[in-house]
Amino acid sequence: MRARSVLWLLAVLVLLLGACAAPQQAPEGQAPAPAVEEPMEEPAEPLILRLGQNAADLRSLDPHFATTTQDRSLVDMVFNALLRYKPGNGAFELMEPDLAEDFPTMEMVDGKQVWTFKLRQGVMCHPSEVTEAYELTAEDVVYSLEKAATPERSAYAGEYNGMTFEAVDDYTVRITLETPLSPVLFYPKVANYSGGMIVCKKAIEAMGDEAFKTAPVGTGPFMFASYSPQEKVVLAANPDYFRGRPKLDGVEMRYIPDISSREAGLLAGELDVINGIPDIAWVDRMKGEGDVQVDVFGVGEVATVHFNMTKPPLDIPEVRKALAYALDRDEFLALFGEPIAENVYSPVPAKFLAGGLTREEVEALGLAYDVDRERARQMLADAGFPDGFDLEVVSSEMTGYRRIYESMQAQLAEIGVRLKVNIVDHSTMHSLIRQDVNPIVVYIAWRPNADVYLTRFFHSDSIVVTGAKPDTNFSHYDRIDDLIEQARGETDPEQQIQLWKEAQIQILEDMAAYPLHYQQQVYARRANVDYGHELVSVFALYPGIDENTTIQR
Repeated sequence: MRARSVLWLLAVLVLLLGACAAPQQAPEGQAPAPAVEEPMEEPAEPLILRLGQNAADLRSLDPHFATTTQDRSLVDMVFNALLRYKPGNGAFELMEPDLAEDFPTMEMVDGKQVWTFKLRQGVMCHPSEVTEAYELTAEDVVYSLEKAATPERSAYAGEYNGMTFEAVDDYTVRITLETPLSPVLFYPKVANYSGGMIVCKKAIEAMGDEAFKTAPVGTGPFMFASYSPQEKVVLAANPDYFRGRPKLDGVEMRYIPDISSREAGLLAGELDVINGIPDIAWVDRMKGEGDVQVDVFGVGEVATVHFNMTKPPLDIPEVRKALAYALDRDEFLALFGEPIAENVYSPVPAKFLAGGLTREEVEALGLAYDVDRERARQMLADAGFPDGFDLEVVSSEMTGYRRIYESMQAQLAEIGVRLKVNIVDHSTMHSLIRQDVNPIVVYIAWRPNADVYLTRFFHSDSIVVTGAKPDTNFSHYDRIDDLIEQARGETDPEQQIQLWKEAQIQILEDMAAYPLHYQQQVYARRANVDYGHELVSVFALYPGIDENTTIQR
């Protein structure tokens, strides 16, 4: 039985015992006092935050498979990690201990890097339908990290290659790395993002991996309560949370893919928070509603145009560069408006992550590819395409993608390149581009550090379909593997950053990809919702609901 139910039953029992107690006798010779009926206090209505998410359903609440915003936002409330990004501000320098008492110690032993964590004591795993609540120990942490490192049980297994995990005692975990990493690369692997989330061993073993995807058990401020497919997930406050019981009694994540329905629910008071759209006109309109506040915050997901270097005529460098000169960052930016979006000049966004290139750095190198369509037409003619050529792509129906592809279609037409855009649903687009159907791929993504951006989009192992570990290298780029690997093994932060920059300079020189802009997160809320922290940047791509979030009555 859930701990919450037990507490409720105990409270009811106390009330019943008090109601059944015999009345006190009046002193001898004195008339009994007339009975006075005390007014019954109405029980306070539970504080349930109702969040309307831009999704039709969940995909997986196993944190090691949670890759979409609707899943990340839920597992963020249910699980903890050894370290965490500060609520509301995901800057690396603001990272803090979570399940660990403090940051780990590091030492070199026989040429290997060893990180040792001391765990908090008294952290409780949630009760579930198949397990009682129990104290989390090093055994759970090791089990969870080993799961995250297993390809069949995690979407992030590659992040943990060359690592071993050991429970030294109940409250000490040792992680050994064959290849040393800088803190900039190591800490995110054990933080509250992707594979770093810690699952509770007894629960997942009792129910099995498949059941765990829709009934997760962690240690976070909220506990899984129920799931109604294509409707909602309900979470209940964790009364035993180690940072204190949440101010909210629960959270309802409601799946509402239609923005008009989400808006109507917010304005009618049926929803407290909604996922908005990255559009300045929408933001301004919603700000005009009296009881609504709109939050625009990071992290910014970077929109990048990837050119497939194996598909003619994009296999010709001058053709790719001509397309880059035909594109106008400011035209794309105007589709969303500032501060919703802001131009970027390298695949790694310099505003959010170490290793990105600023506009000034790129312009100084002559690699900004500022729009010059006359030059672009001449380059195409010199490459043998004076009349342009035809291309065909698929785009997601989602606003962020469709607007970019359709604007690109109009811009490329200015130099004679005829781009046909076929609109499909979002999941179908993701499936098709991983089958290598697009000669040009627009991809909008956030990654936690420069190494992940470069590895997943530009290492030859990550080439779609044919790579050793096919992922999201849509360009089929294979010219910076050495730089990526050298940077990954560099423990001097300044030298590591320089290597990341060199890798991106090469990408721009070869025009494997053309970075456009980042799109920030847009959410609207009723004025009485207080997240409990300032919103600067949140890696889980939602405002961050935790023990301090509340609704003012």
